[in-house]
Amino acid sequence: MKKTIFTGAGVAIVTPMNADGTINFEQLGINIDYQIENGTDCIVICGTTGEASTMTDEEHIECIRYAVKKVNHRVPVIAGTGSNDTRYAVELSKEAEKLGADAVLVVTPYYNKTSQRGLLAHFTAIADGINIPVVLYNIPPRTNINISIETFVELSKHPNITAVKEAGGNINYFAKIIEACGDNLDVYSGDDGMIVPVMSIGGKGVISVLSNIMPKETHDICKLCLDNNFAEAGKLQIKYLELINNLFIDVNPIPVKEAMNLMGMNAGSLRLPLIGMEKSKVDILAASMKKAGLI
Repeated sequence: MKKTIFTGAGVAIVTPMNADGTINFEQLGINIDYQIENGTDCIVICGTTGEASTMTDEEHIECIRYAVKKVNHRVPVIAGTGSNDTRYAVELSKEAEKLGADAVLVVTPYYNKTSQRGLLAHFTAIADGINIPVVLYNIPPRTNINISIETFVELSKHPNITAVKEAGGNINYFAKIIEACGDNLDVYSGDDGMIVPVMSIGGKGVISVLSNIMPKETHDICKLCLDNNFAEAGKLQIKYLELINNLFIDVNPIPVKEAMNLMGMNAGSLRLPLIGMEKSKVDILAASMKKAGLI
């Protein structure tokens, strides 16, 4: 059996920006402390929600370095190092390992895509190049490519490939992954709206957007699931379901940054091509935040 990186709620942490568009490391540090103080079980830096796709190499590496140092072993740090260029993903993953990341999160190749054989070669090359765990990231709605069950099985045989963040939104597919891979692959929900269903069939937790603004509540949902109290966990998930859905009323991380700014958390602006929401959507998001007691 492979070692589990974390159980519970990992935050796909937002990268706050200064007024000039540079990274606000001071605020990032405040946010990391806030997450850990409120029960978040893992920090995921430089993921989709962290706008890693618009970072320079230097910024990407500095964010990982900063997060590892700031967290200081209080919880695991998973660094996003995925790319549609295998060589680049290998090098960035090696750098994350040197910086002290506990694991890397590697998304499926996008735009150029590949075959299932290509996915095997891609992820194997990355896993072969480092000595820390690899978390696969399967998100077909963004990448237009899906890891097949057969490919999951083959990848799960690699000693360094220990988990997957599955964000396809299909509970049947989660079940198939868990059934096929067993203890060789931990499964995390990539969707806040599916925490309880996924954990009820054996998932280890969530890599969460919601945690950016509700870390304690997201942790509590997961903790109730880990305690086999799915009835209470389900009540909490349903209580916040409207907000969870409205955090995706526009392209992630546009709404969650807006929500953080509404809460005074100084997330700052977005990097183009991402752009702020129309007022009508902001109003909908704000209404659900008021309902949840956040503003």
